[in-house]
Amino acid sequence: MSTDSEVIERSRTSPRAFGDLFHRHAAGVHRYVARRAGTETADEVMAETFLVAFERRAAFDPSYSDARPWLFGIATTLLAAHRRREARHLDALGRAAEREDDDGGLGRVADRADADADVRRLARAIRSLSDGDRDVLLLHAWADLSMDQIATALLIPTGTVRSRLFRARKILRQTAEGTTSEESDHGRVDRTATA
Repeated sequence: MSTDSEVIERSRTSPRAFGDLFHRHAAGVHRYVARRAGTETADEVMAETFLVAFERRAAFDPSYSDARPWLFGIATTLLAAHRRREARHLDALGRAAEREDDDGGLGRVADRADADADVRRLARAIRSLSDGDRDVLLLHAWADLSMDQIATALLIPTGTVRSRLFRARKILRQTAEGTTSEESDHGRVDRTATA
C-alpha cells in the first residue's frame, strides 16, 4: 500500500490518484469536523478541506508519510471561519443536556440531572477555551493526533502544543471537579499556610 506522501506525489501527474487520499481520510476529517461544528458544517468543511488539499498538493512536504496532520490542519483553519457555528453547537450540546427525561423513575431523573449539569459545565468550559487551546484539545481528543502531528497541523512548536493541551486539560479537570482556577489556587495557598 502506498503512503499518503506517495499518493500525493503520484497525484501531481495523475490528478485522479488524489481520490485515494480522499477515500483514506475523508471519514476521519468529517467525523472530527462534525464533533466540533455539527453535521451540516462537516459536509461543507470536509469537502472544502480536500479541495484546498488538492489545490495545494504541490506544496505538501513529502518527508511526511502521513497526510492526516496536514489535512486536519487545513480543516482546523477552515473551521476558524465557522467559529460561530461551533459556539452555537457547543451551546446546543449544553441545552440538550437540560432536557428532562420523562421516561425514568425519580432516581434516574436525579442521576440524569447530575449528568446534564456536568455536560453543560464541560460544554461551557470547552467553549470558554481560547481558540488555540480548543483547537489543540479537540485535535488531540477527537482527531486522535499526537502532539507532534498537532504541531504540524497548526504550524506551531510542539512545546506550544504541550502547554496549550496542559492548560485546556487543567481547565476541564477543574470544571469536572467543580472548582475554578481561583478556588483551586486559593485552596493551594490555604493548605500551604496551614501546613
